[in-house]
Amino acid sequence: MPKTPAGTREKLIEAGMRLLEERGPEALNARGLAAEVGASTMAVYTHFGGMAGMYEALGREAFARFERYLRQVPDTDDPVTDLLVLGLAYRAFAAASPQRYRLMFGLASPGALPSFGHDLTAEGTPATAAELNDAFALLPRQVRRAMNAGRIRRDDPVLVAGQIWCVIHGYVLLETTGVFGREGRGVLHVLGPHVINLLVGLGDEREAAERSAGQALLGAEAAGAVACEPAPRRGRRPRPAR
Repeated sequence: MPKTPAGTREKLIEAGMRLLEERGPEALNARGLAAEVGASTMAVYTHFGGMAGMYEALGREAFARFERYLRQVPDTDDPVTDLLVLGLAYRAFAAASPQRYRLMFGLASPGALPSFGHDLTAEGTPATAAELNDAFALLPRQVRRAMNAGRIRRDDPVLVAGQIWCVIHGYVLLETTGVFGREGRGVLHVLGPHVINLLVGLGDEREAAERSAGQALLGAEAAGAVACEPAPRRGRRPRPAR
């Protein structure tokens, strides 16, 4: 097998991530990636066995970056606020690079992109990739904190995390298509009320859930992650804590 210069694998991954975020998964090919790092096309096959392996490596790298990004969410004395801030960070990561998000969840080029998923309800983890599992693990951790604080009733924290993930992931997919606009109003009028209703269904008091949601939204607004403009009269905006 021909040798390639040291660091070529890492350079190919970096080039792939850059092209992915700029142009999307469909723009990735062995020739273009090799040209980006000044190597021959054979380098992709040497290090990844072909484009399928390249896609998998990029997916794993994207999830590793995702986990590092989500891990920046700090713990406060309100675990429900922290849980909701984690969800808003999820949305912010996806919004920063929707093309990267498409690759992570196999939303383009059916059959070509990696599929990491397996049965969360049976395995306790959502994926065969450790990088995705590490990112997901942050969610049941916050769920456990909310349960320990008596905010939501005791249940399997992994499955409750799965319910919350469904809400956030579904919202993000719809938002990326423009269904809820581009200015963050959908967070106030759709995602916020949906999450509050879920928290109440999980055992939280509505007023407490609204306070936590308001705190999370204010924190996201301060970070520039969402525009928190006043809601129309007919809607109910989550109230910030006083």
